Amino acid sequence: MYQLHVETDFAAAHNLRGYEGRCENLHGHNYRVEVEIEGEELDDTGLLADFKELKRICEEVLAPLDHAYLNDIGPFNRVNPTTENIAAHICREVQAAMPETLEVISVTCWESEKCAARYVPRRAGTRGR
Repeated sequence: MYQLHVETDFAAAHNLRGYEGRCENLHGHNYRVEVEIEGEELDDTGLLADFKELKRICEEVLAPLDHAYLNDIGPFNRVNPTTENIAAHICREVQAAMPETLEVISVTCWESEKCAARYVPRRAGTRGR
């Protein structure tokens, strides 16, 4: 099994609905996002995937979130824009854009230098179920 890892970032504002504390107020983060994928087969050039292509997919997924008020855009207009939910959303969107031979194995979303949430979807063999 081969694995690749890319990092990118975006900035956004949000507030947590139903939270009692400072995070219920409007505030922002400079998020750092780590995406890890895996697959079993390399192509004819010896690549699992082109890093540039993986980064392009990640940046396309993050573009609607960048410099946005997350509470106003889907799915965060329905679910709380917690770091956990953001990581899961990014994972689903990146997976949808990937070839079927590749699987997203985790997305880690850092909201600060010391705090992150990681989403790990169901493992290989469960894709599309």
